[in-house]
Amino acid sequence: MNVRTSLVSLAALATLAAAAGCAAPEKEADTTTESGVDAATATSAEDFGSMDDLVKAAQDEGELNVIALPPDWANYGEIISTFEDKYDIKVNSDQPDGASQDEINAANDLKGTDKAPDVFDLGQSVALANTDMFAPYQVETWDDIPDEFKAPDGAWVNDYGGYMSIGYDSAKVPDVTSVADLLKPEFKGAVALNGDPTQAGAAFSGVMMAAIANGGSADDIAPGVDFFSDLKKAGNFLPVDPDSGTIESGATPVVIDWDYLGAAAAANVDTWKTVVPEEAVVAGYYFQAINADAPHPAAARLWQEFLYSDEGQNLWLKGGARPVRGDAMAEAGTIDADLWGALPEVSGEPVIPTDEQTTKAGEYLADNWSKVIS
Repeated sequence: MNVRTSLVSLAALATLAAAAGCAAPEKEADTTTESGVDAATATSAEDFGSMDDLVKAAQDEGELNVIALPPDWANYGEIISTFEDKYDIKVNSDQPDGASQDEINAANDLKGTDKAPDVFDLGQSVALANTDMFAPYQVETWDDIPDEFKAPDGAWVNDYGGYMSIGYDSAKVPDVTSVADLLKPEFKGAVALNGDPTQAGAAFSGVMMAAIANGGSADDIAPGVDFFSDLKKAGNFLPVDPDSGTIESGATPVVIDWDYLGAAAAANVDTWKTVVPEEAVVAGYYFQAINADAPHPAAARLWQEFLYSDEGQNLWLKGGARPVRGDAMAEAGTIDADLWGALPEVSGEPVIPTDEQTTKAGEYLADNWSKVIS
């Protein structure tokens, strides 16, 4: 199967499992806007009166706290600056190289302070484990988002997606055609995984890709853990968290990561190539959510409106990611046609793990990943 545009048509995520835990405690801070709306409980722009009223409430707050959003990740640098310029709201970006679990940890550690993250951008496994921390909200473009890519009440919504890939500097290592190639002697000390798979969505999907390539499945991630154990025994696994700096310096000549990050690397390293292994096509979306304890609840909701607007979705597309509203925008003629048509084709049957499969795989990783890195 050849796939070039959005991930919406690939597979449906299973319905969200029931959220565990108690409701978020009442906030001590007064989050009532000038118009008498409690921004912390608003579930749509209509609750503010109108989009203009939401903008006014967010501008009165004046700030937005985001976390774990690298500027070169899916074009987040331009997304943040565009939001700041458009609404005259300062964006405080904390831990840009943090993992999904770092976002949750920060929200818990900073709860009740004005430094807590207002919004989350999370990998699937971490998102589904923490749904009790999210505030339901439905953006104006809600109807464009397929039901399988959002919680019914808006507690979380998939935002942008891509395919797990192997990026490599062709000037330093041989061409890669399969996951198995990475075990060859030519890749000694060269193969990095983007993060810890027990905490980071990209790394989780990288292990899932390795599992599928080695006889496993979305229901059985064990062969992926075994593969990385073999990779370490061969001396090929590089225990370094890669980023644009390590790629440009040559410190991480091979990186297992999302394909849109490979495209970003190629913009700065002429010899950088990215391949989605045909024998193990793993697709995935990230999850967007509002922190129920957001110190700037109106700005958090305006941020969501911006991200799911035509402008925000096209900015993710500009970063090589596939926006969740892509198909609807293409039909409406509001997608950037040149960027949409330039997305690379991917061959192979794609796999998107369901929430149950993700939870099961996460539990296995929690019990076994430390054996790989120890």
